Amino acid sequence: MTEETTTTSLSSETVTRPWGSFRVLEEGPTFKIKRIVVKPQEMLSLQAHHHRSEHWVVVEGVAKVVNGDQELLLRTNEATFIPVATKHRLSNPGKSDLVIIEVQVGTYLGEDDIVRFEDRYGRVS
Repeated sequence: MTEETTTTSLSSETVTRPWGSFRVLEEGPTFKIKRIVVKPQEMLSLQAHHHRSEHWVVVEGVAKVVNGDQELLLRTNEATFIPVATKHRLSNPGKSDLVIIEVQVGTYLGEDDIVRFEDRYGRVS
């Protein structure tokens, strides 16, 4: 006998942010999958989450990533894992859009589970 998991496949709208946009592709009770687009020379806030970890896979472009004490340059088909409560940041040092797939896993996946430490758009918590 197999266990069934309820998932919701979404045709959600694209959500615009100052740095680019994201769209939720699918989510369930303990996971969410997003397609994130970061405009050239833009960056997300330096942040952490209390209730979720994140996996980032680059599908187009080059990502500059802060993951805890590490700073990485990731190219297409490269990935990083961000544990719960780890400070992290995603930025696009390139001249074309950066596209990543983000898989969030955790007990709470709301957009309000973001603690911002630095943000060029004035959104520090």
